[in-house]
Amino acid sequence: MHLVIDDKIPYIREAAARLGEATYLPGAAITAADVRSADALIIRTRTRCDEALLGGSSVQFVATATIGHDHIDTAFMQHAGIGWTNCPGCNAGSVAQYVACSLLLLRREGLLPPLRDCVVGIVGVGHVGRRVEDLLHRMGCRVLRCDPPRAEREGCEGFVSLDEVARRADVVTLHTPLTSQGPHATFHMADAAFFAALRRRPVFINSSRGEVVDTPALLQAIRLGHVGPTVIDTWEDEPCISRELLRLAHIATPHIAGYSADGKARGTQMALSAVARHFGLAPDFDIAPPPLPADFSALPGGDARPLSEPLGWYDPRRDTEALRLHPEAFERLRGNYPLRRECAAELYENLPL
Repeated sequence: MHLVIDDKIPYIREAAARLGEATYLPGAAITAADVRSADALIIRTRTRCDEALLGGSSVQFVATATIGHDHIDTAFMQHAGIGWTNCPGCNAGSVAQYVACSLLLLRREGLLPPLRDCVVGIVGVGHVGRRVEDLLHRMGCRVLRCDPPRAEREGCEGFVSLDEVARRADVVTLHTPLTSQGPHATFHMADAAFFAALRRRPVFINSSRGEVVDTPALLQAIRLGHVGPTVIDTWEDEPCISRELLRLAHIATPHIAGYSADGKARGTQMALSAVARHFGLAPDFDIAPPPLPADFSALPGGDARPLSEPLGWYDPRRDTEALRLHPEAFERLRGNYPLRRECAAELYENLPL
Protein backbone atom coordinates (compact mmCIF):
# COMPACT_ATOMS: atom_id res chain seq x y z
CA MET A 1 0.00 0.00 0.00
CA HIS A 2 1.18 3.54 -0.78
CA LEU A 3 0.14 6.31 1.60
CA VAL A 4 0.58 10.07 1.30
CA ILE A 5 0.72 11.65 4.75
CA ASP A 6 0.83 15.24 6.00
CA ASP A 7 4.32 15.65 7.43
CA LYS A 8 3.07 17.59 10.47
CA ILE A 9 1.01 14.71 11.89
CA PRO A 10 2.90 13.56 15.00
CA TYR A 11 3.67 10.07 16.30
CA ILE A 12 2.76 8.47 12.96
CA ARG A 13 5.87 7.40 11.07
CA GLU A 14 6.79 4.17 12.81
CA ALA A 15 3.16 3.02 13.02
CA ALA A 16 2.35 3.99 9.40
CA ALA A 17 5.25 1.86 8.18
CA ARG A 18 3.20 -1.17 9.22
CA LEU A 19 0.63 -0.25 6.57
CA GLY A 20 3.00 0.19 3.68
CA GLU A 21 5.21 2.74 1.95
CA ALA A 22 4.55 6.33 3.01
CA THR A 23 5.40 9.66 1.40
CA TYR A 24 5.40 12.65 3.77
CA LEU A 25 4.61 16.10 2.38
CA PRO A 26 3.49 19.51 3.71
CA GLY A 27 -0.30 19.37 3.83
CA ALA A 28 -0.93 22.56 1.88
CA ALA A 29 1.52 21.50 -0.83
CA ILE A 30 0.08 18.07 -1.68
CA THR A 31 -0.76 17.99 -5.39
CA ALA A 32 -2.66 15.74 -7.78
CA ALA A 33 0.66 14.41 -9.07
CA ASP A 34 1.65 13.44 -5.52
CA VAL A 35 -1.46 11.34 -4.94
CA ARG A 36 -1.99 9.87 -8.42
CA SER A 37 -0.67 6.44 -7.46
CA ALA A 38 -1.53 6.56 -3.74
CA ASP A 39 -3.96 4.15 -2.11
CA ALA A 40 -4.76 6.31 0.91
CA LEU A 41 -4.18 9.78 2.31
CA ILE A 42 -3.80 10.81 5.95
CA ILE A 43 -4.16 14.59 6.14
CA ARG A 44 -5.08 17.62 8.23
CA THR A 45 -7.28 20.62 7.42
CA ARG A 46 -4.67 22.19 5.13
CA THR A 47 -5.28 19.64 2.34
CA ARG A 48 -8.40 20.26 0.25
CA CYS A 49 -9.73 16.89 -0.90
CA ASP A 50 -11.82 17.39 -4.02
CA GLU A 51 -11.89 16.44 -7.68
CA ALA A 52 -8.97 18.71 -8.48
CA LEU A 53 -6.76 16.71 -6.11
CA LEU A 54 -8.21 13.22 -6.36
CA GLY A 55 -9.84 13.00 -9.79
CA GLY A 56 -8.18 10.22 -11.80
CA SER A 57 -6.09 9.04 -8.85
CA SER A 58 -6.00 5.55 -7.36
CA VAL A 59 -6.88 6.82 -3.89
CA GLN A 60 -9.44 4.61 -2.19
CA PHE A 61 -9.57 6.17 1.28
CA VAL A 62 -8.87 9.50 3.01
CA ALA A 63 -8.49 9.96 6.77
CA THR A 64 -8.23 13.44 8.23
CA ALA A 65 -6.67 13.38 11.69
CA THR A 66 -8.94 16.26 12.74
CA ILE A 67 -12.46 16.70 14.05
CA GLY A 68 -13.39 19.07 11.21
CA HIS A 69 -14.05 17.88 7.68
CA ASP A 70 -15.09 21.01 5.78
CA HIS A 71 -11.88 20.60 3.73
CA ILE A 72 -13.29 17.38 2.24
CA ASP A 73 -15.71 17.61 -0.68
CA THR A 74 -18.00 14.86 0.57
CA ALA A 75 -20.27 14.98 -2.49
CA PHE A 76 -17.32 14.34 -4.79
CA MET A 77 -16.01 11.59 -2.51
CA GLN A 78 -19.35 9.80 -2.65
CA HIS A 79 -19.59 10.21 -6.42
CA ALA A 80 -16.04 8.91 -6.90
CA GLY A 81 -16.50 6.01 -4.49
CA ILE A 82 -13.66 7.17 -2.23
CA GLY A 83 -14.11 6.37 1.45
CA TRP A 84 -13.23 8.95 4.07
CA THR A 85 -13.33 9.60 7.79
CA ASN A 86 -12.58 12.33 10.28
CA CYS A 87 -11.65 11.84 13.96
CA PRO A 88 -14.57 13.24 15.99
CA GLY A 89 -13.70 14.03 19.57
CA CYS A 90 -9.97 13.40 19.25
CA ASN A 91 -9.01 16.86 20.49
CA ALA A 92 -12.06 17.64 22.63
CA GLY A 93 -10.05 17.60 25.84
CA SER A 94 -7.45 19.94 24.39
CA VAL A 95 -10.00 22.51 23.21
CA ALA A 96 -11.77 22.31 26.57
CA GLN A 97 -8.43 22.97 28.27
CA TYR A 98 -7.92 26.00 26.02
CA VAL A 99 -11.35 27.47 26.83
CA ALA A 100 -11.15 26.76 30.55
CA CYS A 101 -7.62 28.15 30.92
CA SER A 102 -8.57 31.27 28.93
CA LEU A 103 -11.42 31.90 31.37
CA LEU A 104 -9.18 31.23 34.36
CA LEU A 105 -6.66 33.72 33.00
CA LEU A 106 -9.34 36.37 32.39
CA ARG A 107 -10.63 35.82 35.93
CA ARG A 108 -7.13 36.13 37.37
CA GLU A 109 -6.69 39.41 35.48
CA GLY A 110 -9.95 40.78 36.89
CA LEU A 111 -11.78 40.73 33.55
CA LEU A 112 -14.45 38.26 34.67
CA PRO A 113 -16.54 38.01 37.83
CA PRO A 114 -16.15 34.89 40.00
CA LEU A 115 -16.83 31.97 37.69
CA ARG A 116 -19.60 30.66 39.94
CA ASP A 117 -21.46 33.85 38.98
CA CYS A 118 -20.84 33.45 35.24
CA VAL A 119 -23.36 32.19 32.70
CA VAL A 120 -21.57 30.57 29.76
CA GLY A 121 -23.34 30.01 26.46
CA ILE A 122 -21.88 27.00 24.63
CA VAL A 123 -22.88 27.14 20.97
CA GLY A 124 -22.41 23.67 19.52
CA VAL A 125 -22.73 20.74 21.93
CA GLY A 126 -20.97 17.93 20.11
CA HIS A 127 -17.86 16.10 21.32
CA VAL A 128 -15.98 19.33 22.03
CA GLY A 129 -18.91 21.29 23.43
CA ARG A 130 -19.77 18.52 25.87
CA ARG A 131 -16.18 18.35 27.13
CA VAL A 132 -16.15 22.13 27.56
CA GLU A 133 -19.42 21.86 29.46
CA ASP A 134 -17.94 19.28 31.83
CA LEU A 135 -14.94 21.46 32.73
CA LEU A 136 -17.09 24.56 33.17
CA HIS A 137 -19.43 22.71 35.51
CA ARG A 138 -16.40 21.58 37.51
CA MET A 139 -15.34 25.24 37.74
CA GLY A 140 -18.78 26.26 39.04
CA CYS A 141 -20.10 28.05 35.94
CA ARG A 142 -23.73 27.93 34.89
CA VAL A 143 -24.10 26.72 31.32
CA LEU A 144 -26.55 27.45 28.50
CA ARG A 145 -26.51 24.76 25.79
CA CYS A 146 -27.29 25.96 22.25
CA ASP A 147 -27.35 23.45 19.41
CA PRO A 148 -30.43 23.71 17.16
CA PRO A 149 -29.72 20.58 15.06
CA ARG A 150 -29.16 18.48 18.18
CA ALA A 151 -32.24 19.98 19.86
CA GLU A 152 -34.33 18.97 16.84
CA ARG A 153 -33.04 15.39 17.06
CA GLU A 154 -33.15 14.96 20.82
CA GLY A 155 -35.93 17.33 21.88
CA CYS A 156 -35.66 20.91 23.04
CA GLU A 157 -35.39 20.20 26.77
CA GLY A 158 -32.01 21.34 28.04
CA PHE A 159 -31.28 23.55 25.02
CA VAL A 160 -31.74 27.28 24.45
CA SER A 161 -31.83 29.43 21.32
CA LEU A 162 -28.98 31.59 20.08
CA ASP A 163 -31.14 34.61 20.93
CA GLU A 164 -31.30 33.47 24.55
CA VAL A 165 -27.53 33.02 24.63
CA ALA A 166 -27.17 36.59 23.34
CA ARG A 167 -29.46 37.88 26.10
CA ARG A 168 -28.15 35.96 29.10
CA ALA A 169 -24.54 34.88 28.62
CA ASP A 170 -21.51 36.43 30.30
CA VAL A 171 -19.34 34.24 28.06
CA VAL A 172 -20.11 32.95 24.56
CA THR A 173 -17.94 30.12 23.25
CA LEU A 174 -18.38 28.63 19.77
CA HIS A 175 -17.89 24.91 19.04
CA THR A 176 -19.81 24.32 15.82
CA PRO A 177 -18.67 22.77 12.55
CA LEU A 178 -18.52 25.04 9.51
CA THR A 179 -21.52 24.53 7.23
CA SER A 180 -22.85 26.77 4.48
CA GLN A 181 -26.17 25.14 3.59
CA GLY A 182 -29.34 24.06 5.35
CA PRO A 183 -31.56 25.70 7.96
CA HIS A 184 -28.78 25.80 10.56
CA ALA A 185 -25.81 26.83 8.40
CA THR A 186 -23.00 28.17 10.58
CA PHE A 187 -21.13 30.30 8.03
CA HIS A 188 -21.11 33.82 9.55
CA MET A 189 -23.49 32.65 12.26
CA ALA A 190 -21.94 35.28 14.54
CA ASP A 191 -22.84 38.27 12.35
CA ALA A 192 -23.75 41.91 12.92
CA ALA A 193 -27.26 40.99 14.07
CA PHE A 194 -25.90 38.51 16.62
CA PHE A 195 -23.41 40.99 18.07
CA ALA A 196 -26.05 43.75 18.22
CA ALA A 197 -28.28 41.38 20.25
CA LEU A 198 -25.68 40.85 22.99
CA ARG A 199 -26.84 42.31 26.28
CA ARG A 200 -24.12 41.58 28.84
CA ARG A 201 -20.93 42.54 26.95
CA PRO A 202 -19.77 38.93 27.12
CA VAL A 203 -16.38 37.41 26.68
CA PHE A 204 -16.41 36.02 23.14
CA ILE A 205 -14.44 32.88 22.26
CA ASN A 206 -14.04 31.25 18.85
CA SER A 207 -12.09 28.01 18.71
CA SER A 208 -14.33 26.30 16.12
CA ARG A 209 -13.81 27.58 12.56
CA GLY A 210 -12.85 31.10 11.54
CA GLU A 211 -15.65 31.52 9.01
CA VAL A 212 -18.30 30.93 11.67
CA VAL A 213 -17.63 34.57 12.63
CA ASP A 214 -18.10 37.61 10.37
CA THR A 215 -14.80 39.33 11.13
CA PRO A 216 -15.82 42.92 10.17
CA ALA A 217 -18.95 42.51 12.33
CA LEU A 218 -16.86 41.32 15.27
CA LEU A 219 -14.43 44.21 14.87
CA GLN A 220 -17.32 46.67 14.86
CA ALA A 221 -18.80 45.00 17.96
CA ILE A 222 -15.46 45.37 19.75
CA ARG A 223 -15.26 49.05 18.81
CA LEU A 224 -18.83 49.67 19.99
CA GLY A 225 -18.30 47.78 23.23
CA HIS A 226 -20.92 45.10 22.47
CA VAL A 227 -18.42 42.38 23.39
CA GLY A 228 -15.91 42.19 26.19
CA PRO A 229 -12.51 40.48 26.08
CA THR A 230 -12.20 38.42 22.91
CA VAL A 231 -10.44 35.06 22.60
CA ILE A 232 -9.67 34.03 19.01
CA ASP A 233 -7.98 30.80 17.98
CA THR A 234 -9.61 30.26 14.57
CA TRP A 235 -9.61 33.02 11.97
CA GLU A 236 -11.15 33.84 8.63
CA ASP A 237 -8.72 33.61 5.72
CA GLU A 238 -6.03 31.69 7.59
CA PRO A 239 -3.10 32.14 7.44
CA CYS A 240 -3.70 35.73 6.23
CA ILE A 241 -5.41 36.78 9.44
CA SER A 242 -6.87 40.18 10.36
CA ARG A 243 -4.09 42.25 11.92
CA GLU A 244 -6.70 44.51 13.53
CA LEU A 245 -8.41 41.57 15.23
CA LEU A 246 -5.01 40.27 16.31
CA ARG A 247 -4.34 43.63 17.94
CA LEU A 248 -7.75 43.95 19.62
CA ALA A 249 -8.22 40.38 20.85
CA HIS A 250 -7.22 39.74 24.45
CA ILE A 251 -6.06 36.21 23.65
CA ALA A 252 -5.04 35.47 20.05
CA THR A 253 -3.55 32.14 19.05
CA PRO A 254 -2.66 30.40 15.75
CA HIS A 255 -5.38 27.72 15.53
CA ILE A 256 -3.79 25.53 18.20
CA ALA A 257 -6.61 25.10 20.74
CA GLY A 258 -6.79 21.41 19.88
CA TYR A 259 -3.03 20.89 19.72
CA SER A 260 -2.29 19.01 22.92
CA ALA A 261 0.01 16.02 22.65
CA ASP A 262 -2.82 13.90 24.03
CA GLY A 263 -5.32 15.05 21.40
CA LYS A 264 -2.83 14.66 18.57
CA ALA A 265 -2.01 11.12 19.65
CA ARG A 266 -5.71 10.24 19.71
CA GLY A 267 -6.22 11.72 16.23
CA THR A 268 -3.22 9.86 14.80
CA GLN A 269 -4.40 6.57 16.28
CA MET A 270 -7.97 7.03 15.01
CA ALA A 271 -6.76 7.91 11.49
CA LEU A 272 -4.38 4.95 11.25
CA SER A 273 -7.01 2.57 12.59
CA ALA A 274 -9.56 3.81 10.06
CA VAL A 275 -7.16 3.23 7.16
CA ALA A 276 -6.33 -0.25 8.44
CA ARG A 277 -10.00 -1.21 8.78
CA HIS A 278 -10.78 0.03 5.29
CA PHE A 279 -8.13 -2.24 3.78
CA GLY A 280 -8.96 -5.22 5.98
CA LEU A 281 -5.90 -4.92 8.21
CA ALA A 282 -5.67 -5.12 12.00
CA PRO A 283 -6.44 -1.71 13.53
CA ASP A 284 -4.39 -2.41 16.65
CA PHE A 285 -2.40 0.81 16.93
CA ASP A 286 -1.38 2.14 20.33
CA ILE A 287 -0.25 5.73 19.87
CA ALA A 288 0.74 7.63 23.00
CA PRO A 289 2.36 11.03 23.57
CA PRO A 290 5.82 11.09 25.13
CA PRO A 291 6.01 10.85 28.91
CA LEU A 292 5.99 13.99 30.97
CA PRO A 293 9.42 15.57 31.40
CA ALA A 294 11.15 15.23 34.74
CA ASP A 295 11.36 19.03 34.83
CA PHE A 296 7.69 20.01 34.65
CA SER A 297 8.63 23.65 34.11
CA ALA A 298 9.64 22.59 30.59
CA LEU A 299 6.02 21.98 29.56
CA PRO A 300 5.43 24.02 26.36
CA GLY A 301 2.88 26.76 26.96
CA GLY A 302 2.92 26.23 30.72
CA ASP A 303 3.07 28.95 33.31
CA ALA A 304 5.50 29.39 36.17
CA ARG A 305 2.83 27.98 38.43
CA PRO A 306 2.47 24.60 40.14
CA LEU A 307 1.03 21.70 38.20
CA SER A 308 -1.62 21.41 40.89
CA GLU A 309 -3.63 24.02 38.97
CA PRO A 310 -4.64 24.16 35.29
CA LEU A 311 -2.73 27.33 34.37
CA GLY A 312 0.45 25.54 35.36
CA TRP A 313 -0.22 23.13 32.50
CA TYR A 314 -1.29 25.69 29.91
CA ASP A 315 -1.26 29.49 29.85
CA PRO A 316 -2.48 30.94 26.50
CA ARG A 317 -0.45 34.12 26.90
CA ARG A 318 2.67 32.43 25.54
CA ASP A 319 0.96 31.48 22.27
CA THR A 320 -0.59 34.96 22.06
CA GLU A 321 2.78 36.64 22.42
CA ALA A 322 4.30 34.40 19.75
CA LEU A 323 1.57 35.20 17.22
CA ARG A 324 1.66 38.94 17.90
CA LEU A 325 5.40 38.99 17.41
CA HIS A 326 5.23 37.08 14.12
CA PRO A 327 1.75 37.09 12.57
CA GLU A 328 3.31 36.37 9.18
CA ALA A 329 4.51 33.05 10.65
CA PHE A 330 1.00 31.75 11.40
CA GLU A 331 1.54 28.50 9.51
CA ARG A 332 4.99 27.94 10.98
CA LEU A 333 3.74 28.54 14.53
CA ARG A 334 0.90 26.11 13.93
CA GLY A 335 2.84 23.49 12.02
CA ASN A 336 5.74 23.42 14.48
CA TYR A 337 3.73 23.83 17.65
CA PRO A 338 5.42 22.36 20.77
CA LEU A 339 2.62 20.03 21.75
CA ARG A 340 1.37 20.68 25.25
CA ARG A 341 -0.15 18.20 27.71
CA GLU A 342 -3.64 18.02 29.18
CA CYS A 343 -4.14 17.91 32.93
CA ALA A 344 -6.67 15.81 34.83
CA ALA A 345 -10.22 17.17 34.83
CA GLU A 346 -10.24 17.05 38.64
CA LEU A 347 -7.78 19.96 38.75
CA TYR A 348 -10.58 22.28 37.60
CA GLU A 349 -12.58 21.58 40.77
CA ASN A 350 -12.54 23.67 43.97
CA LEU A 351 -10.40 26.43 42.47
CA PRO A 352 -10.07 29.65 44.54
CA LEU A 353 -12.22 31.74 42.19
